[in-house]
Amino acid sequence: MDESAFVEYVAARRPQLFRTAFLICGDPHRAEDVVQDALTRLYAAWGRVERMDNIDGYVRSIIVNAHYSDRRRPWRRERPTEPRDVPLEPGFAVEDAQVIRAALGALPPGQRRVIVLRHIWNLTIEETAAELRISTGTVKSQSADALAALRRTLAPAFGAALGQGEER
Repeated sequence: MDESAFVEYVAARRPQLFRTAFLICGDPHRAEDVVQDALTRLYAAWGRVERMDNIDGYVRSIIVNAHYSDRRRPWRRERPTEPRDVPLEPGFAVEDAQVIRAALGALPPGQRRVIVLRHIWNLTIEETAAELRISTGTVKSQSADALAALRRTLAPAFGAALGQGEER
């Protein structure tokens, strides 16, 4: 096992993995737990995984599955009140990020997962379906419903910047 390759991967990808987990979970503390769990599992499998073409996809699957498992725990059903300032992506203003996070947090978990994978990770419909183990039709309908809800919610804050996007 090439431990230096693992360290390099984690150093390069950890911020994006945390943003992904945070956007899916809506709670920075739970997101940190999910990322730590994902990185622990990745380390345990690194000898096999480092030869894969899509390490990011493998780790995203771990994050999504950890979130599924986490939601089943009764003590995790509490809703956080106010997350700390976690940037969505470099270049976003903190105020904009708070509005966007609140809008994402209002989406049902399935729609939120689809939006994060499709529009934060820029996965295709087919890649998103494969990672979430759902049909492409479900990805399309959840994406369309989520984008419509986000447009309604975010229109007052962002106005004309919210054009009608097309699915790829």
